[in-house]
Amino acid sequence: MSCSITQCARQEFHKIITYFINMTQFYKEYTKVFVAVDCIIFGFDGKNLQVLIGKRKMDPGRDEWSLYGGFVGQHESLEEAANRVILDLTGMKNLYIRQVGTFGNIDRDPGERVISVAYCTLINVVDYDDKLREQHGLEWVSLKDLPQLYADHNQMIQDAISQIRRRINTEPLSFKLLPNLFTLTQLQHVFEAVMDEEIDKRNFRKRIKDIDFIEKTELIDKAGSRRGAALYRFNKKAYAQDPSFKLK
Repeated sequence: MSCSITQCARQEFHKIITYFINMTQFYKEYTKVFVAVDCIIFGFDGKNLQVLIGKRKMDPGRDEWSLYGGFVGQHESLEEAANRVILDLTGMKNLYIRQVGTFGNIDRDPGERVISVAYCTLINVVDYDDKLREQHGLEWVSLKDLPQLYADHNQMIQDAISQIRRRINTEPLSFKLLPNLFTLTQLQHVFEAVMDEEIDKRNFRKRIKDIDFIEKTELIDKAGSRRGAALYRFNKKAYAQDPSFKLK
């Protein structure tokens, strides 16, 4: 026997309500945990590799030095959450971003059971709006002068720099820390800052000459000396056509 329009509508409504009630019962026997992202923003000041940190404005750990992050929203992927945090802190979009790892020790956060996924990005400090740094109460701190940070944030940074060191000779990561036009001395200083070791100037420049997408321009940087130094640029189109990078 067919139902009336009103009866059918009520039945469908009842089915929908029942479905959503049942949804809230899924996994109810399991303990809920929080998922967060913490973002490691690296910059280069010309000599040292730096990281952007600030003092926590919330409990637990209020006023402790910390990376910045946030909880993952219900309708966000991990990477979307990380990009949201990085955009909020830097005002920059389409940055290089890489997942560093997942940190889930039971006692890592004294507030709640929080699992955090760390992401890192590399930016050119000159492009960074210093007003945003002041607005968020952030500081650029050299890796060599890094204080004790909240929870396991020091380990996150250490893991991130270890990954960058493994990749910097096979991926064009150094250019993300430099302006569009740079000298070979600046490029060498980036490598030395990341690797935390001195590099032989002659051998370094010899290897650079074999890389086609590092192009010499006709421009001269005279900031360092009267004679000046030639300015180079990273040719993204040339690299895209032949994405092979090997400095060692």
